[in-house]
Amino acid sequence: MPLSNANQRNLPEQQSQENDLTSSKKRRLSDNCSSQNNKRFRENSEISPMTDSQKRANFSALTNPSNGINRHASPLANSKPGSTKKLIIKNFKEKPRLPDNFQALTWDKLAESVQAIHTSRSINSSLEELYQAVENMCSHKMSAALYDQLKQICENHVKSNITQFLEDNIGYEQFLKKMDNIWQSHCRQMIMIRSIFLFLDRTYVLQTSSVMSIWDMGLDLFRSNIVGHHIVQNRTVEGLLQLISRERSGEAVDRQLMKSLLRMLSDLQIYHDSFEKKFLEATDRLYAAEGQRLMQERDVPEYLAYVDKRLGEENERLLHYLDPSTKKNLVCCVEKQLLDQHLNTILQKGLNQLLSENRIQDLTLMYQLFSRVKDGLKELSIAFAAYIKTTGRLIVVNTDNDLEKDRDMVQKLLDFKEKLDNVIDICFAKNEKFINGLKESFEHFINQRQNKPAELIAKYVDSKLRSGNKEATEEELERLLDKIMVLFRFIHGKDVFEAFYKKDLAKRLLVGKSASVDAEKSMLSKLKQECGAAFTSKLEGMFKDMELSKDFMLTFKQQMQHIDTPGGIDLTVNILTMGYWPTYMPMEVHLPAEMVKYQEIFKKFYLGKHSGKKLQWQSTLGHCVLKACFPGGKKELQVSLFQTLCLLLFNEGDVFTFKEIKLATAIEDGELRRTLQSLACGKARVISKEPKSKDVEDDDKFIFNDGFKHKLCRIKINQIQMKETPEENTSTTERVFQDRQYQVDAAIVRIMKTRKALSHNLLISELYKQLKFPVKPTDLKKRIESLIDRDYMERDKEDANQYHYVA
Repeated sequence: MPLSNANQRNLPEQQSQENDLTSSKKRRLSDNCSSQNNKRFRENSEISPMTDSQKRANFSALTNPSNGINRHASPLANSKPGSTKKLIIKNFKEKPRLPDNFQALTWDKLAESVQAIHTSRSINSSLEELYQAVENMCSHKMSAALYDQLKQICENHVKSNITQFLEDNIGYEQFLKKMDNIWQSHCRQMIMIRSIFLFLDRTYVLQTSSVMSIWDMGLDLFRSNIVGHHIVQNRTVEGLLQLISRERSGEAVDRQLMKSLLRMLSDLQIYHDSFEKKFLEATDRLYAAEGQRLMQERDVPEYLAYVDKRLGEENERLLHYLDPSTKKNLVCCVEKQLLDQHLNTILQKGLNQLLSENRIQDLTLMYQLFSRVKDGLKELSIAFAAYIKTTGRLIVVNTDNDLEKDRDMVQKLLDFKEKLDNVIDICFAKNEKFINGLKESFEHFINQRQNKPAELIAKYVDSKLRSGNKEATEEELERLLDKIMVLFRFIHGKDVFEAFYKKDLAKRLLVGKSASVDAEKSMLSKLKQECGAAFTSKLEGMFKDMELSKDFMLTFKQQMQHIDTPGGIDLTVNILTMGYWPTYMPMEVHLPAEMVKYQEIFKKFYLGKHSGKKLQWQSTLGHCVLKACFPGGKKELQVSLFQTLCLLLFNEGDVFTFKEIKLATAIEDGELRRTLQSLACGKARVISKEPKSKDVEDDDKFIFNDGFKHKLCRIKINQIQMKETPEENTSTTERVFQDRQYQVDAAIVRIMKTRKALSHNLLISELYKQLKFPVKPTDLKKRIESLIDRDYMERDKEDANQYHYVA
């Protein structure tokens, strides 16, 4: 509303400091008129009579009916300079009376100002005068009437605005703009009116609990007479919903207009009842339909991006124009219709694909969205575990006995585990629920195939700890061993792992093929930490044997310095404790006389130091370095003992048949065929074979290759006998099973000795708790029968399912 600058400066604007200042400046004679106490100056003052005109001059503000505003007069204004006058004020003979028309004249002036504010006209009186008029009326107990008159004039003005909102030919957007203009004008008007009637607001209103403040009165009038009208309210709410619907469809709308009108509904305290309920219902319908449609039309990554976009848009609306109290209900509505209703469909349709393709961004978004709804992460973790079990089982189970698949199994498991760890770290915020689900799932699928995963993990470790592996540094090898130990924790058949690991460790130690002693001991330390000292005691014994053998050979070589060695041979012996090392089948072969003599010398020396012990030579584990003279030059051949025996024959002739070699060496048939195959069909063919074929037959001839050439001086010929044969594999597995039988027997006796009597089902249950490896119920039943036959326990005579311990 246009006001003069002077009026604007005098506007209180609801500021208490300005109000107090105005009040203190204007209070003068009006308070004195109502005083009940006589006030005098000092007693030595002379008394001068006062004329009636002088009295009236002092109270001219009350006798002048013009505007009800006090004007101050000075009783000394007409005194002459230099004259001395003493003023004595006597008591009033009667209380001064207000003019009869004081209230009417004052209200007329105030009403005129209020109407000027309503019609945006200039106010004739200053705001200071208007404020003083209100104060005077309140001081003379006219507050209630003044409040009622003010309320009535404001109500009349508000009612006059209703007709413009009942027209049918106005569009909803124009309707909203008109509503906003009327609301903004009403607020400005009420601020101005309240500043004039501030004294009334701070005295009468504060002291009377039954009346509303002037501002609240203005809100109540607007609410009850305009927005409270059912047609106006419905058109306002529907218009707002139309704008929101258009914005959700991608159109640009006037957010400032919406913010102002929604703030109006909130200020009028009808936001929740009139708008929010309908808004949430419309939101629910919209996203329910969109969710159903888009879930069918789009793939999961696109759908998740759409949901995230919609949630962001709704948050923008909350930020720009919706009331903050709507946030919880609005977000819950969107999450329910777009996420909660489609959790299973999203997981079934897209999770496996996202995990298989390692879609990090999409998985991160899925986790973030699922974390917003109840049980979302629970369902996601269940589906995640199911994917791990399904995919892992495909890696482990080998129904076709594909050797290539088994060879790659451990590396695939490591890669699979690393990928899932990365997903959990980056996408799933290292959530413990997913970490535990991964562990349980790996343990489940890796033991779907008994024994084989344990065996293959042991062989994989062997391939990495042997010299010549592809690991670049010790740090990389150490990290790889840590990853392998994670897989090791999942397998139940740890005794199978131990058996194959021990066999491969023996080969690495005896043939000197270990890549690093530090790496070997590091792996041993990890196994000990994981399974305990009992698990690694034999493995540690193997290392101890190698160290003792090294020390003993130093002593032996010092002794041999005083003795001529047979044939100029240098002999190194490893003394192995049978209880620590794998079991090897002894093979008696024909050794050269020099070797036999050297063995006897060593045996005599050893038994002289360790009386009562027995030595058994293991020819299958021996290896040699041969010096060979070819026309092309001298070479050193690193070969096995069996290869050595075959090659030494060619010092006595150039051609030998298979049967002749077998008779001369006494090497077992299968071992001999593999040995000759390595010498005649490998990369370094120091002998040739007729006919030329890969398989060795009984009638084949073997000829010294005098044309052999090689760029290296020291040549290593693969030691075929060190490779694992199917028979060796079966033998290792059988030994594990035999050890398990002993453990099962011991566990049964332990349980029965403690319990004395036990039913079959309870005994089986106790055994499953104590045994650390998988075992079938039929195998347990066989061990129970064996113990009954050996009188460790007996059946109850009346109940065959009841067992008794036999002391």
